[in-house]
Amino acid sequence: MDARKPVDVHAPPDEYYSESPALRTPGVHRSRSRNYQRTYPKYSQAGDDSSNGDEEESVPGKMMPRRRSVRRRASIDDKTSHPRRFLVDIDTVEQILLEQEDTSGDFQITVADSGPKVLKVPTASSGGFRTFEVRGTYMLSNLLQEMALARDCGMNQVVIDEARLNENPVNRLSRMIRTTFWNGLVRCMDESGIAAICADPKNTKAGARPIIYVPYDDADAFEYYRGVARDLHDLHIKVVRLPRNITPQYVKSINDEFGILTLAAEVSRDAGGRLVYQPLPFVVPGGRFNEQYGWDSYFEALGLLVDGRWQLAKNMVDNFAYEIRHYGKILNANRSYYLTRSQPPFLTDMALKVYEALPAGDIERNRAWLRAALDAAITEYFNVWMCAPRLDEHTGLSCYHPTGIGMPPETESTHFDHTVQPFAERLGVSVEVYKGMYARDEIHEPELDEYFVHDRAVRESGHDTSYRLERRCANLATVDLNCLLYKYEVDLADALDEHFGGKFAWTGGRELTAAEWRMRAETRRQNMNKYLWNERKGLYFDYDVVLREQSVYESVTAFWALWAGCATPAQARRLVDVGCRKFEVRGGLVSGTEESRGRISLLRPNRQWDFPFGWPPHQIMAWYGMYNYGFVDVARRFAYRWLFTITQAFVDFNGVVPEKFDVVNMTHRFQVEYGNVGVDFKKVPREGFGWMNASYQVGLTYLTSHMRRALGMLTPPDVFFQKSNWKIDGTPSHSPTSTPGPVPVFISEVGTPRYRPQSNALYNALRSIGTRPDPTGLSPDARKRQQLLAMAAGGSPEEDARVGDSVNYFDPTIPRSPASSD
Repeated sequence: MDARKPVDVHAPPDEYYSESPALRTPGVHRSRSRNYQRTYPKYSQAGDDSSNGDEEESVPGKMMPRRRSVRRRASIDDKTSHPRRFLVDIDTVEQILLEQEDTSGDFQITVADSGPKVLKVPTASSGGFRTFEVRGTYMLSNLLQEMALARDCGMNQVVIDEARLNENPVNRLSRMIRTTFWNGLVRCMDESGIAAICADPKNTKAGARPIIYVPYDDADAFEYYRGVARDLHDLHIKVVRLPRNITPQYVKSINDEFGILTLAAEVSRDAGGRLVYQPLPFVVPGGRFNEQYGWDSYFEALGLLVDGRWQLAKNMVDNFAYEIRHYGKILNANRSYYLTRSQPPFLTDMALKVYEALPAGDIERNRAWLRAALDAAITEYFNVWMCAPRLDEHTGLSCYHPTGIGMPPETESTHFDHTVQPFAERLGVSVEVYKGMYARDEIHEPELDEYFVHDRAVRESGHDTSYRLERRCANLATVDLNCLLYKYEVDLADALDEHFGGKFAWTGGRELTAAEWRMRAETRRQNMNKYLWNERKGLYFDYDVVLREQSVYESVTAFWALWAGCATPAQARRLVDVGCRKFEVRGGLVSGTEESRGRISLLRPNRQWDFPFGWPPHQIMAWYGMYNYGFVDVARRFAYRWLFTITQAFVDFNGVVPEKFDVVNMTHRFQVEYGNVGVDFKKVPREGFGWMNASYQVGLTYLTSHMRRALGMLTPPDVFFQKSNWKIDGTPSHSPTSTPGPVPVFISEVGTPRYRPQSNALYNALRSIGTRPDPTGLSPDARKRQQLLAMAAGGSPEEDARVGDSVNYFDPTIPRSPASSD
């Protein structure tokens, strides 16, 4: 290799640490630098205790000269025109670093540790003779992380650029997500990856064999995995073919036989007729979640698309289509105990976003792929969400209502003990005995049966758990689910018009038209207005279809109506005004209000989807929703708050990227049910957490360059907004460009949703009376001028918001303060 070739100091670890240290310091000589020093005489009384080995031999009773060295500070290296690099012996430096700085003993260096926060590290330009002080939690934790990554690449001694240690934290985190975290979350159900996927931490049965469940009508998968089981005989894999009709009773019968469910693959035959079976790689949430999850995958796909990883996102759509075709629904995740349970449906939007990202080379092939994805979505729509038990005929709205029976087997063994105990005491048996009798159908208890229906429904909603849904979820026509189904209906109408001539030959047996889907969307919108919208309170609320009344729980999912486009402009203005005041807090959007959650005690513990917690899905949906209706500044404000919370934790806690945050107190360190996935790692995070990674990459596309610089300086949100003249009392800083016009004017930026006029509620109302105006009411030239004026006044980024400045914005010697104005 040419030693003069420049090295990208921010390259991925496998590239950066793939070269020898000597090749990574071009033009730098490693000979020992000359050490200038001078001497002067000093006299001491013979026999003085201050004497040391630097003195000449003394004579008793006489004053004798002593030679004493005075040298420049050893921590200051020779000035050089080259960037500073450190020559690191990993074993030695790591041991010293952990012993000195990791006072908590968790193999992380954080602001909670009480070490001196400074370490002298040998410099490469001096051949390791001189040292330079690495200071501060951020740089020391980055040093620990870089040494761990270098060791992963087989290095024992390595040169590390200082620019890699003091890198702008926004750039560093985004880079780690793009180059490291996504790769760490990729799984594949092939022979090399099946062992990792089969491992299930929920399966605590002693001596349990890995089980792979294969659909009844997928002969190729059955052949392939039987071959895998033979080849990996040491794993004792059991391959089971599912029955043609997967009933709740069958699923209950395999509660003690946990297993993984197969997903999609590229299947062909070679020239000799032998099977060529290539399972599709996909992304998992991370931590203990080692399967492809339902709604997690949608948000992960958004992040993957921002980072150009369209193939992984496409694979995940293909896996969902496979699940619908073979298991009847998009599953909570591809495990056997999830066969009766779905999750929030996002398939149409996910498929359309992937389709728009596909390479444009083969239009017909891309369109065929989109047809297959939408066909699967239509099947799911009719067979899962628009029939019993999930459809409520009276309201025309849908509920989360899985069909599983009995006690969910994937929970901890004692999870339901407090629920079962009163029934056990009534029968005069222990809790364990009662659970066994209930599982074997020796006891029939309708009240307990209903409890588990609602418990499963909460898990199907993805919001497990929350007092908003507890003990009633299956009876609730929730705002979030019906917004998603409205989006299905609108997406299908738009897609049929744009790509399939207004008609679609559904494999379910009949032809569907765009007009039919628009009628379905408008009917649902009217039903949502009737049952879910509360004009007096200015919010959407869940509706109890049994009690025939609105819930009083105030949930941030009300903003999902803006994402779906089912609110009128007047409703949107009211919703933004009320919702900002209720849900916007220091660190982002909180799941619900404190008043709705109620008082917390030992007998009524906090739930992770309630106040004070914030989650990536709620943030992303709100950002898109605000953009959809022209509240650009609100979307940016929300995004900045959330990204600041993530960045601050990343800087202060050894690069942590957790599953969720307490957005009121702006911390990831708390005690709540199920803990906080993504915080338990040693030395370096290798995965982050799926939808948190995505929220960061997507969120950066909403920030202006000014906001991104302030974020890199860790400027607190309220400080930034105050100095930038933003309103921080929860209200919009300005109104949409045209209000109450049917279509907002957008600021064109990377990653923002493409607005579809047909998705607007006012458009549907006009269409119903046979009118189809230009959505903006302007001529093409006037509309172009208006867009240019909006871009000039609205703060469109001067550059791609995802490309950080080359300046190092993180220097521990510089105080954290707002960035200068553009």
